[in-house]
Amino acid sequence: MREIGAGRARLDLSAREPAMPSHLLKSAFAALALSLAGCAALLTPDVEATPEALRPGAYELDTAHAALVFKIGHMGFSDFVGRFDDFDASLDFDAENPESTRLEAIVDMTSLNLPDKDFAATLMGPGWFDAEAYPQAIFRSTGIEVTGEATGRVTGDLTLHGQTHPVSLEVTFNGGANDTLRGAYVTGFSATATINRSDFGISKFVGPVSDEVELIIEVEFMRE
Repeated sequence: MREIGAGRARLDLSAREPAMPSHLLKSAFAALALSLAGCAALLTPDVEATPEALRPGAYELDTAHAALVFKIGHMGFSDFVGRFDDFDASLDFDAENPESTRLEAIVDMTSLNLPDKDFAATLMGPGWFDAEAYPQAIFRSTGIEVTGEATGRVTGDLTLHGQTHPVSLEVTFNGGANDTLRGAYVTGFSATATINRSDFGISKFVGPVSDEVELIIEVEFMRE
């Protein structure tokens, strides 16, 4: 040990091995950097947002890479934002007949997540989502319209707060690729929709609080 105070043993520096020459050290670091870059390249999927990249088959949602957010105007001051943490979805894509593709999603309404937990409990209670009486929201597609090379419109029935009404999702296909880390073929989508909450019987404070609610969805689906 090196000497720190009186009576301590001393480290014999003369016994150390000579340091690696600086030019060899730089070469070693360069080789390590190239090796890590090569590994990163192998693990990074070659994502393509082409029609061919959306392969047919049955997909399951990767819940670790999915988000369901809603936004609603609050008295003209701001847009209030919240999210639901627990939801699942399945996608059955038919490449030969995209219009027959089926999408289904189920949301646990008790998974509402807000910074203020007391306010979250209020919104899950009577007069709002009433999650105890209506614990799930369900969306089932009824049709799909291709609107562009990487865009589409998914229409379907949304059951929320015990009522069912048609809803349209504007969808962008972000791309698909084999993902080595997940051991699956992965596709990614972004989607938005706008609903009137009063249509579903959630009409408390309509006026000061906007009737229109914007839904923002980011998802990744996996297929073996």
